[in-house]
Amino acid sequence: METTVLQLEKVTKSFFGNNALSDVDFDLRKEEIHCICGENGAGKSTLIKLLTGALTPDSGKITIGDMEYSSLSPKESHGLGIHVIYQENLLLHNMSVAENMFVGQEKVKKFNIVDYKELYANASRVIDMLGVSLDVREIVSNLSVANQQYVKIARALVFEPKILIMDEPTSMFNVMDAEKLLEIVKSLKSRGISIIYISHNLSEVMEIADRITVIRDGFTISCRERKDGFSIDQLTSDMIGRSVDMFYVRERHPTGDVIFEVKDLKVKPNDQMVSFSIKKGELVGIAGMVGSGRTEIAQTIFGVRRKYGGKIFLRGNEIRIRNPYEAIKYGICMITEDRQKTGLLLDMTIPANITITALERLKGLFIRRKEEKKESTLITKRVNLKTLNEATDVRFLSGGNQQKVVVGKWVFRDAEIIIFDEPTRGIDVNSKAEIYALMMNLLLEGKSIIMISSDMPELVSITDRVFVVKKGEIVAELSGSEITEKNIITNTI
Repeated sequence: METTVLQLEKVTKSFFGNNALSDVDFDLRKEEIHCICGENGAGKSTLIKLLTGALTPDSGKITIGDMEYSSLSPKESHGLGIHVIYQENLLLHNMSVAENMFVGQEKVKKFNIVDYKELYANASRVIDMLGVSLDVREIVSNLSVANQQYVKIARALVFEPKILIMDEPTSMFNVMDAEKLLEIVKSLKSRGISIIYISHNLSEVMEIADRITVIRDGFTISCRERKDGFSIDQLTSDMIGRSVDMFYVRERHPTGDVIFEVKDLKVKPNDQMVSFSIKKGELVGIAGMVGSGRTEIAQTIFGVRRKYGGKIFLRGNEIRIRNPYEAIKYGICMITEDRQKTGLLLDMTIPANITITALERLKGLFIRRKEEKKESTLITKRVNLKTLNEATDVRFLSGGNQQKVVVGKWVFRDAEIIIFDEPTRGIDVNSKAEIYALMMNLLLEGKSIIMISSDMPELVSITDRVFVVKKGEIVAELSGSEITEKNIITNTI
């Protein structure tokens, strides 16, 4: 018999009368990778918080080893060997790798002086165990996204976890970095660690899972074992309650004349010049590895970064953009990759977030709140935002609904050139389809879209053309049948 190290039985948790989890059953075996899948808002985050002691169940029981609990405190959870690697970047960016790994656990010498020699030696041993190349003295802010994720894993290993929960660990990764991390996850399992792995990426789930549990609307829908076989079609159907063949498929339509053009743009003083154009109603993808310069090009166009040369044209006329305010005046907007940090006002309501881009339309002596609510309601319907109460602060929305709010604020602005930076990162398959449908509707209205994405199927399926960026330079332009994963990756590496 396989040893069960953790079990949830009939666990329920509600907020303001709405069930986030309803009689959920879940168990984890020793040396197992048990993946949890589900749409945004399905209850995955609530489940994590119950296991870490951040939330208390309304009913049900939690069994860990031979001990039964009605709830856990954070101290109890930590003492039982449960550790979480969160999707959010919770590192101390001005401290070194070693300091981040052992923060609060440092060995000290006389006068409470940190023994850095021992600190670096211990950190190096953990990093070597992971099999990654990382200087433990390096400041975290200087690391790539992938290396920062390795630091978070290393920090968890310092505590010798028995149960490791990983929440969307590859959401910020390119294809090759994601493959490397999956190998690390497998190696952790071989060291006796039981892993709960949460991801929207069904391909990687299929690769590493011993079992897959799907949660939908707070209920346990299915638990499938590798030995019995599982498929992406099955998982998608379990997650969204309908067959995958009803999923969104793009319809192609004619594009217009060139409406936006970038000529000889220099993002940095010593960079190569970047030139490209976009037609009215066209969706252009920008591919490349994380750190290739994709986002920097978009930020320069939008005025977040200063440009060191080149010109930007809109409808054949040169425009000068020195900051985002000027870009917005010209009808250019940017949906950033980090919606929580740079896309939303988390402590404000849905209407306040949606109308923030065009407040002049609501101004009287004060902002006309009735008009704000009316306009916001129209936009929420248009972007298919799912919420029980528009007065809710956006921080309480699921990732997919937060992204719809970000899109909604630019729909309200009626922007003409829309830059999407990783538009579907960290959201579920159904929300992805809805975001794609929104983008297609924008194209039909004559808007033009620049989409930066690390999601290969996304680039292949919905773009008209793809520019591949490497070291700040466009090294390839693909169109039509040339847009394949193989061609994109070949030009990327």
